[in-house]
Amino acid sequence: MPAAPPNPTRISKRFAELRASGELGLVAYITAGDPSLDTTLKFVLDLAGAGADVIELGVPFSDPLADGPTIQRASERALRAGTTLVGVLDLVRRTRRSSQVPLVLFSYYNPILQMGLEKFASSAAAAGADGVLATDLTPEEADDYRRILAAHHLDTIFLGAPTSTDERLAKIAACSSGFLYLISRTAVTGAKDAFPEDLPALIRRARAVTQLPIAVGFGISLPGHVSVLGGLADAAVVGSALVSDIENATKSGASPSAIDAAAMALTNRIRGFREAARHGLSRREVAP
Repeated sequence: MPAAPPNPTRISKRFAELRASGELGLVAYITAGDPSLDTTLKFVLDLAGAGADVIELGVPFSDPLADGPTIQRASERALRAGTTLVGVLDLVRRTRRSSQVPLVLFSYYNPILQMGLEKFASSAAAAGADGVLATDLTPEEADDYRRILAAHHLDTIFLGAPTSTDERLAKIAACSSGFLYLISRTAVTGAKDAFPEDLPALIRRARAVTQLPIAVGFGISLPGHVSVLGGLADAAVVGSALVSDIENATKSGASPSAIDAAAMALTNRIRGFREAARHGLSRREVAP
């Protein structure tokens, strides 16, 4: 079974461009449908214009066990607004009318399973998605998922954690395509002030078992985090900080002025991270 789609996806192409330029990538996560799918479309286009290299669209789910309070609240708001997986796929389709930014569907496995693997994969590919990250799907249970998604040229992204052994990291990497997503800490998502001391060692262990680009997420909220990762990883994943910007701007309602304020906060944050990436350490291979 192939470990990656036969043809390079937008994700692979973008990481190849970043590697060639020695630049750290920025992966931006937002919850689709918070506060509405139309608004999410605006946010996606604004984030891409501000310098996000890959955008993860969170599919809201009623029991988001891996997420902290910020993203949990965003999922609740999106579900109340009527957001479904079908709606998120339509959002991808609408995004493709204006942008070729790489898009990852970030979901729990239940909505995918409920739709059916073949229907989901064919619909996601037809809409213009590039990859899928099913947070609670383990490599041991993913054979059919990987086979079907690869047949539709979709990257399958899996999570590696600080608790993963070297053998486990190798298995996770072998099942991944596009990039390997490393969780920086043993915790749920959420903004933090500092990285764990053992993060460089985790990245070195991952480098030893894969040639895939390595993206680090969970807890990245400050430009200084991005500067540090520029010498270690291939990309930084920013999620809760962006979702919090949306929440803060729309607390009193999703008026046009509130949406504009949220969009400004998102673009300013990504531009700040982009600047930090350019002025931080250049990307280099970390010796195993």
